[in-house]
Amino acid sequence: MNDTDGSRVMVELLAKSLTKKSVVGVDGVDFGTVHNLTLNTTSGKLNDLVVDPSARIESRSLEFETDENDRLLVPVDRIRVVKDTIVVDY
Repeated sequence: MNDTDGSRVMVELLAKSLTKKSVVGVDGVDFGTVHNLTLNTTSGKLNDLVVDPSARIESRSLEFETDENDRLLVPVDRIRVVKDTIVVDY
């Protein structure tokens, strides 16, 4: 296994461990659940959490971009805590 294979495996494991986790703001606002991750395929660096928005949140009212399915694209540098729930700044 080379470094690229190892990085790919680590990203896949991370994606599996984060998928379906709840995402909330630092103030407790429920954003939704992790659908997927985006990454730079050249560097392997994680870019965004792709979040299925909760029914209670208007995705267009947040500072996050959205994808073609109106899922929130939360930059990984906004993540503050990853435990049972992922806490992000917004």
